[in-house]
Amino acid sequence: MAALWKAYQRLMTRHPWKVQIFTAGTLVGAGDVISQQLVERRGLAGHNSRRTLKMMTIGFCFVGPVIGGWYQVLDRLVPAKTKAAALQKMLLDQGGFAPCFLGCFLAVVGVLNSLSVEENWSKIKRDYKDTLITNYYIWPAVQVVNFYFVPLHYRLAVVQCVAIIFNSYLSWKTNQL
Repeated sequence: MAALWKAYQRLMTRHPWKVQIFTAGTLVGAGDVISQQLVERRGLAGHNSRRTLKMMTIGFCFVGPVIGGWYQVLDRLVPAKTKAAALQKMLLDQGGFAPCFLGCFLAVVGVLNSLSVEENWSKIKRDYKDTLITNYYIWPAVQVVNFYFVPLHYRLAVVQCVAIIFNSYLSWKTNQL
C-alpha cells in the first residue's frame, strides 16, 4: 500500500491535473458501483455498466476539471493558510460554488440520460433541494479540514475519497427516472 501511495505522489508531482481528473472520474464511477450494488441491490447480473461509464465520464469531463479548477481559483481568492482562511474558503465553496455545481451536475446527468429539456428541468426542480441539503450534511466540515490541512494538488483526491459516499447518493438520486 505504501508503494502505491508513493507511486501516486510521483504521478501527482509530474502530472497533477491529469491525475486529479483521472482520480475524480474513477471515484465517481466507484460511487455508482456502490450505489447500484449496495443501495439499489441490483446484483452483478443487474448492474448497469453503461450507467457506470456515464458517471465516470461525468467525473472525467465535468467533476474533475470543474472542482479542480475551482480549488485553484479559491486559493487565489483566499491565499492565506490560516483557520480563518479555511473557514472563509468553506463558506465560499458551500455558499457559492456548491449550489451552482450541483445544479449543473443534475443537468449534465439529465442530458446524458437523454431527458428532454422539460423532463430535465422537472427532474432538477424535484431533486435539487434534497441534493443540496444532503450536501450540507457532509461537506462543510470536510471542506474546512480539507482547506486547512491538505495541499492544493491533493484536495480533489481527498474530496473524491470522501465523495465516494456522496457520489453513491448522487448516482442513486440522479438516475431515478
